Amino acid sequence: MIRLRKIEPSDLPFLYQWENDSSSWADGANHNPLSQRDLRDYIESTTGDIYKDGQLRLIVEVDSLTVGCIDLFDLDIRNRRAAIGMYIAPEYRNRGIGKQAVLALEDYASKQLDLRLIYAVIATTNIPCTQLYKNLGYEPSSVLKGWTLESDAIIWQKLFH
Repeated sequence: MIRLRKIEPSDLPFLYQWENDSSSWADGANHNPLSQRDLRDYIESTTGDIYKDGQLRLIVEVDSLTVGCIDLFDLDIRNRRAAIGMYIAPEYRNRGIGKQAVLALEDYASKQLDLRLIYAVIATTNIPCTQLYKNLGYEPSSVLKGWTLESDAIIWQKLFH
């Protein structure tokens, strides 16, 4: 069973490893190494309140093991929508953890934050994520041509109400 929780200072080694995993840079917003100081400053400055920070990063745990993180970002309060992004450490992939994490975040976003829409921008080359969001009922809405140097991307979105 998974658990989503707020970031703690003890998460610094995990975040440092994940944010500097250059193999995932093509699929994310980060394209350069981050220092431990950068990440420590982020951890210290984030309140865990999406309305104050404009984003919410939660740690994904399985049986008290830290296995990844999941984010809501680009919050649009007026239109009640946000983007979703996720990183699961390679050794924990293909176990259904990502699916459980997305479902848990959807539940929180729709019931607690009263969001009506969540969307993900996924590179067309990222087949596992494409399949995950498709299986969770997200619908493709737009193709972003030349979104990255490597591929186009598709906006996958899910309306709650």
